[in-house]
Order: sequence, then structure tokens, then C-alpha cells
Amino acid sequence: MTNTYYRDQGPVMPSLDRPIGCPFDPSPEVTALRAELPIARLAAPEGAPGVWLVTGYELVRKILADPRFSSRYETQYHPLMGAHLPPAPIGDLTGMDAPEHTRIRKMLAGKFTVRRMNQLTERVTEITRTQLDEMEKQGPPADLVQVFAHPIPAQMICELLGVPYGERADFMGFTQSVSSGDDPEAQFAAFAQLGEYLQNLARAKRANPTDDLLSDLTASDLTEDELGGVAAFLLGAGLDTTANMLALGTFALLRNPSQLAALRDDPSLVESAVEELLRYLSIATTGMRGVLEDIELGGAPLKAGDTVIIAVNAANRDPAKFPDPDVLDFRRSAAGHLAFGHGIHQCLGQQLARVEMRVAFPALLARFPSLRLAVPAEEVPLRDPIQIYGVRSLPVTWE
Repeated sequence: MTNTYYRDQGPVMPSLDRPIGCPFDPSPEVTALRAELPIARLAAPEGAPGVWLVTGYELVRKILADPRFSSRYETQYHPLMGAHLPPAPIGDLTGMDAPEHTRIRKMLAGKFTVRRMNQLTERVTEITRTQLDEMEKQGPPADLVQVFAHPIPAQMICELLGVPYGERADFMGFTQSVSSGDDPEAQFAAFAQLGEYLQNLARAKRANPTDDLLSDLTASDLTEDELGGVAAFLLGAGLDTTANMLALGTFALLRNPSQLAALRDDPSLVESAVEELLRYLSIATTGMRGVLEDIELGGAPLKAGDTVIIAVNAANRDPAKFPDPDVLDFRRSAAGHLAFGHGIHQCLGQQLARVEMRVAFPALLARFPSLRLAVPAEEVPLRDPIQIYGVRSLPVTWE
């Protein structure tokens, strides 16, 4: 097999910053590396484990499906930190391997079936209509993140966890502070408040169950700490991701007027439009895995203890899988995209996210047919690409 990796000298960690003027495209450095070396060993300090960057679609898919690549954070060496990551918090399925992951995921899987999530469509529709009413009442200009993209998934999380109505305003305030990223101290304080709130909510549900997912889980063998931890995991996995897809997705639509018009004029396109936006934007830019045993991948000799960094956005733009990948095209089939991951860690809440997007995008475009950016596109503030990618605010206006 021909080697397609750096044997002795590798690049330093390439920049993940999106190209200037192209906020939806992967980093040019990462894109160039994918074309030349779909798996590349990165330069690392002497004595550090090997670190590999994987950008090719087929290789990323193989890694995500192979249990020899560990999701446990403590197996992963972060090249920018120069250290291994700490273990996952209790209840964080993203940082677990089998059998711990299997035990908890089985308890949750039945709560997130396609059928059950589709049953929530009516409630998503009600929440979306309420937010559009509020947006119209406030009048232009408006920050789409504050009045639309964040409140819809936040309220759906309230529904799933059974947050009492009288406590939802405070809960939404905490989530807004955690998601904003504008003030690290306030963000950390809000995160601590959310953690404490969710632990108390879990105790309350155990004492007095109601009709919600968290109450259902009190009948399982989850410990009190695990129950609160799972609630925090569901919040983190289902809020920031969908909120940023709604905001960045709207930004992408406004920058691609032909696709916006196609979606507005042909409601049958909504499902393919959502899948294409997921592929095109890939807001969960990267992931990591620890290598548990010696293995060859794409010609590269990975060793036990190495780390692989997965460039999901580069894989979802791989022309070997998706022709003309840098073009947003709602009439293409984006089947097989990796925006929700692959394998045993594929996103549990993906069906709910799909429902929210399938309802929200068409409703927004129908209510505000003249919607446009209120500032030049280059002035829209973007989030750190190492985190969940998106916009910190999206000023819009309309007639």
C-alpha cells in the first residue's frame, strides 16, 4: 500500500479558521491537507504521543465505527494544550466507551425514536410560531440568535427535561449565558448554576415524577449523580448545536439567495435542505479519539497511545464522497454526511434536531419573505471554530 501520511516531519496543527469572506467553508489549510494527505501526522513535542489529523471522508467514517479508537477523553492528547484531556464528567456519553456508554445509551435510545420525535412536531410548531410573533412584535432590526435560534431548542429542552413553567425564564437565562461565549467568567458561573439546577431538578423528579424524559429515567438504575449528569449532557448536546444550526443556517440561506428561493417556493425540499445544510456547515468542526492498539489506517502506522483528530467539516466536503462539495445544493443527496457522527456515538437527539430545523426554516422564510442581513456579511461575529461553530449574533431586518 502506498503511504499517504507524513512519515517523519509533519505539519504543525493547521489553522481551523474559516477563510476570510467565506464563513461556511473549512479552513484552507485543512482543505489543502485533505487533498494531499487525508491522514497526516502532526508535529509534536519530543516525548509526546503521535497526533494525526484525519480529513478524508472514508477514513473518518472508519474511525468513528471502530472500537479501537476510544472516545474516553483521558486517552486523547490535545496538541494545543500539550496534555491529555481530563476524564469526562459523570453522565457525559460523548466521553465514554462500552460498556458504560452502552448501559446509559440503551436507557435513552427508546426516548429518542423517530416516531416519538415526530410526535413533538406540533409543539415545535407552536414554539416557533410564538418566537416569530415575538420577533415581529419587536420589529426590525433583530438579533436572530436571541429571538429565534436559541429560544426554540432551549424551550424544547425544557419540555424534554420537564423544567417547571415558573422556572423556565431563569433556566433560559442560564442557557443563554452558557451559549454566548462573550464573557468567560459569566459563562462559567452560568454553567455552574445550570449544573446545580439540573441536579436539584433530577432529585425533584425522583421524588415526584411528571410526564417527561427525566422523570422516565428516574425509574432506571442511574444514580442521582448520573441522572443529573445525563440531564446536563442532553442540554449540552441538544441546545447549542441546534441553536447554531438555525442561526448559521439562516446566514447561509441569506448568502445563497437561489437556494433560499428554492426552499421557500418548494416545501417538498425541506428535508433535503436540512440534510444539505448539516453537511455544508458541519458546525461540530472536529472530534478526537484515542488509539487503543497498534493499527494501520490509510497506510499510516498508528500506535497505541496516539491520538487522532477528526476534521468533520473537511470530511463532509470531501469531493470523493460529495461532488462539487463546496456548493450548497438542496437538490443533491447529502445522505451519509457525518454532521451527527457515525457509529455508536451517533447523536441521540438527531431526529429532534431535524424536526426543529424542518419546522423553523420554512416558517421563518414564510413569515419574513424580505428577511436580509442588517449588517455587511463580514461584520457578522463568528464563534471559535474549535468549539461548536456558528455566529454569536445575526442581525437581520425586513420590511
